[in-house]
Amino acid sequence: MELGGTGTTPVRTRALTIQEAARRTGLTASTLRYYEQIGLVGPVDRDPDSGHRRFGPAVVETLEALSCLRGAGVPIEEMRRYLALLAPGDAAAAAEEAALFAAHADRVEAELARLAVRLEYLRAKSDLWQARVDGDTDAERRAADRTVAAMTKF
Repeated sequence: MELGGTGTTPVRTRALTIQEAARRTGLTASTLRYYEQIGLVGPVDRDPDSGHRRFGPAVVETLEALSCLRGAGVPIEEMRRYLALLAPGDAAAAAEEAALFAAHADRVEAELARLAVRLEYLRAKSDLWQARVDGDTDAERRAADRTVAAMTKF
């Protein structure tokens, strides 16, 4: 990496191998190949001598963004839409990007609520069985009530 621009901004000047790109992005080599295959990233340059992929700075930057989106659970079709909306760079595209992320955030929030119910149920069941181990009938009754309450939320 060299310094460019103002002398303080890092600029990648050399294309990365697939292993280097995988390390930088946190994606596996097979995921990098898959993203290229399905057109999520454009065709990746090849080394003229070996034919191996060489990931240039723009592709690596896209892959870093895709890695974040993947980590957030964004489906591939939404990743595709996100990338397509980057190109126009206008207010309408920005509004659509905002809506895309808001919709995904709503889905994640709903999943968190479902997970909270599952956790509540599992904790209650654990407490119920521990109360049986301890011979604590009052704690067992309370845990059974919590279990039933959690079950009604499924």
